[in-house]
Amino acid sequence: MTEASVHRTDVLVIGWGLAGLVAAAEAVAAGKRVTVLDQEPRTNLGGQAWWSFGGLFFVDSPEQRRMGIRDSLELARQDWFGTAGFDRPEDAWPRRWAEAYLEFAAGEKRSWLRERGVGFFPVVGWAERGGYTAGGPGNSVPRFHITWGTGPGLVAPFQAALEDAERDGMLIVLARHRVTSLTVRDGAVTGAAGDVLAPSSAARGVETSRDVVGSFEIEAGATIVASGGIGGNHDLVRRWWPERLGTAPADMVTGVPAYVDGAMLDVTEAAGANLINRDRMWHYVEGIQNWDPIWPLHGIRILPGPSSIWLDATGARLPVPLFPGFDTLGTLAHLRATGHDHSWFVLSQRIVEKEFTLSGSEQNPDLTGKDVRLLLRSRLGKGAAGPVQAFIDHGADFVIRDDLDSLIEGMRELPGGDALDADRVRFEVEARDREMDNDFTKDAQVAMLRSARAYRGDRLVRTAAPHRITDPDAGPLIAVKLHVLTRKSLGGIETDLSGRVLGAGGEPIEGLFAAGEASGFGGGGVHGYRALEGTFVGGCLFSGRAAGRGAAAAV
Repeated sequence: MTEASVHRTDVLVIGWGLAGLVAAAEAVAAGKRVTVLDQEPRTNLGGQAWWSFGGLFFVDSPEQRRMGIRDSLELARQDWFGTAGFDRPEDAWPRRWAEAYLEFAAGEKRSWLRERGVGFFPVVGWAERGGYTAGGPGNSVPRFHITWGTGPGLVAPFQAALEDAERDGMLIVLARHRVTSLTVRDGAVTGAAGDVLAPSSAARGVETSRDVVGSFEIEAGATIVASGGIGGNHDLVRRWWPERLGTAPADMVTGVPAYVDGAMLDVTEAAGANLINRDRMWHYVEGIQNWDPIWPLHGIRILPGPSSIWLDATGARLPVPLFPGFDTLGTLAHLRATGHDHSWFVLSQRIVEKEFTLSGSEQNPDLTGKDVRLLLRSRLGKGAAGPVQAFIDHGADFVIRDDLDSLIEGMRELPGGDALDADRVRFEVEARDREMDNDFTKDAQVAMLRSARAYRGDRLVRTAAPHRITDPDAGPLIAVKLHVLTRKSLGGIETDLSGRVLGAGGEPIEGLFAAGEASGFGGGGVHGYRALEGTFVGGCLFSGRAAGRGAAAAV
């Protein structure tokens, strides 16, 4: 082992995901010398955000107005607080962060990003539609703006700022540096110490070794923890799994790389930080096993349109309003009560062509590569998009058949398929299909489909014309086995609006700041119990900006 290396800096940023990059850029812009470190090789610069779809939540944007959507700060506030369900004393700062973030999303957020060269796909998506009353959870209007270039396009300007500062001698990047402790002197955090890990040439996202080859110490005027959440660590997910969501699944797929391990949360707590709302988390129920995995148990989320029939493991249809894309955590809680770790989509080829999108930058080469020709061909042309077709062809969770009986037989052949009641599946599909014979219906999902197509964005790229699932002209039939996919922590390190980390008594810890998922995307849980989508990378932007400015002002 080599002798410990010692560094000195104005601002130390732990973690080079989006929040860390934004914080570093803000500190450099304020004239501070910055050190950014991460336990991974430099190929992973940008962290989870690089892998993301790049969805952003805006309020009353030009894109919304062009699509005929009338939004307002008041409506967005109604939706946010109705979704968050803040109900704890420790929600005081998260409430303030929510108010501040809504002002940001309705105000300078879009122009601030446009100044940095970030553009947006013109069709606004409608995620987390809710389906309850106006004051309940969900987005009353479409607000999901896809970054042109997806996650890499969002990371790019902040990575460029880091690299410019590095060339100018204002910033140092330390790869393969894992923080194991924060240095505390007289109640103030004055830096960090930890292990230097063995060099790695692993590609982005691939799991790396934890072999230690040295140690380091860094003295810093201010330290920002931007180390992410716990989604890659199933042990921590299960440890903090809340009773209100039932028992944790025995089998899950993983929506983030293995380095999203939550280790820095305990390190920060040991330095006096107050961690709150750790039982609030955000996992998806539309996960599928990646046929070409990059990290362990690699799963991909289907971003479904609203037409697929959703069945539990026994074949019973999910209750209103638990339709695809309506209420992520409501659906998770319902499915956990069934005693099974999987569920099913049943749909037609016509639906998969129009409605199936896969989450992640690597699954959307048209948007990620800013390729207009490929986008028009994949989103508006005949046939499923290339990445979706690859899963249909190679994915372990897909069953394709020409008739319903054969489809059910194929579903029963997959692991766990023996729980399926064939008669119940047949009843659910045929009963739903009978509703298509009239313009009238008592089926809430069918009524919603017809209503959804009144929105141009849904009609254009997101919602298939309502039809019988079993119509031979719409075939073949497709069933998809769905798994719980780990993703986000909604709680974390409590902070004030400057990103200062707070102790158990509510007092700021001198020299310590936090941002991004490590801080529950702001304040220790800006989303409360549920999120409105497009607010995760947006929360990294906003909290990273606040922490970078706060840390710079403190030095």
